[in-house]
Amino acid sequence: MTDPQLALDIRGLEKTYAGARGEPPKHALKGIDLSVERGRIFGLLGPNGAGKSTLINILAGLVRKSAGSAIVWGFDIDQQPRNAKASIGIVPQEIYFDAFFSPREMLDLQAGFYGIAPGDRRTDEILAAVSLLDKADSYTRNLSGGMKRRLLVARAMVHNPPILVLDEPTAGVDVELRQNLWSYVRKLNRLGVTIVLTTHYLEEAEELCDEIAIINHGEVVACDATANLLNRLDKKVITIRPLCALASLPQALVAMGGCLNAAGEIVIRFSPSHLSVGEILQKLQELAIRIADLSTEESDLEDIFLQLTSVQETVQESAQESAQKSAQKIQAKGA
Repeated sequence: MTDPQLALDIRGLEKTYAGARGEPPKHALKGIDLSVERGRIFGLLGPNGAGKSTLINILAGLVRKSAGSAIVWGFDIDQQPRNAKASIGIVPQEIYFDAFFSPREMLDLQAGFYGIAPGDRRTDEILAAVSLLDKADSYTRNLSGGMKRRLLVARAMVHNPPILVLDEPTAGVDVELRQNLWSYVRKLNRLGVTIVLTTHYLEEAEELCDEIAIINHGEVVACDATANLLNRLDKKVITIRPLCALASLPQALVAMGGCLNAAGEIVIRFSPSHLSVGEILQKLQELAIRIADLSTEESDLEDIFLQLTSVQETVQESAQESAQKSAQKIQAKGA
């Protein structure tokens, strides 16, 4: 029984690639479980080789899974592959086009692949939405890199899919284009399109996504609402510029995690669950330290990303070391 509230329902998804010429098989996905609610902007993050593209290609019907299940907009990718494919539009990371096609011809051709009758096609509407209507009849080889990136989005939308997957859509594009693209993505989302985004720009994911999953070595190491993920790192920094320069930092502030930086500012790194900003300000008042200015700094998504992936790396390295030691002991006994 599928959940009608879910755009994607992935359970125990695995993919193993055969090794080449004596190399061991590569376990690209190791039992992925993910649920994406309809109407959300969902971030899929992870380092290169983590398994993000393999997961996307399985959903798109380009790669066969080894085990598990995937439901796309209520359709099982095995039992109802055509309906599942029609429910998802993929904007790939690589830019590839027929150099002698125009954007209009390309979108009409793509619409034909989905069986959309000429009278029902929205070619000009989609080109206008991505600001390419004035280039509709130009050769794609004459388009700039940013225009080609927008054309990829247009091509993915010709069959009006309820799910749009953007695989590193702003890689190598300028800031203005990135902002324009995200403006269009937000517009699509407001119209009800579910967005799945992979990106290396963590600030983008932090700003855009309602929920984020972090994948590393084919496993989901975190999946939660963006705000909840940010709350996982119980760290905060407050920087205080005293009205009068301090020769040294009072021991009471050192005990709170404080130090003096090169500019003579008091920098206190603390955990909000154990110490509040109010308590710090109260202590400053007790010490008769007058404040000229202060600022606070929260943990961001990059901190979480680095922490989670580095923890997994450490665990895997420990497991590999243990396995190697065990193998060495067995060999020694055999000798």
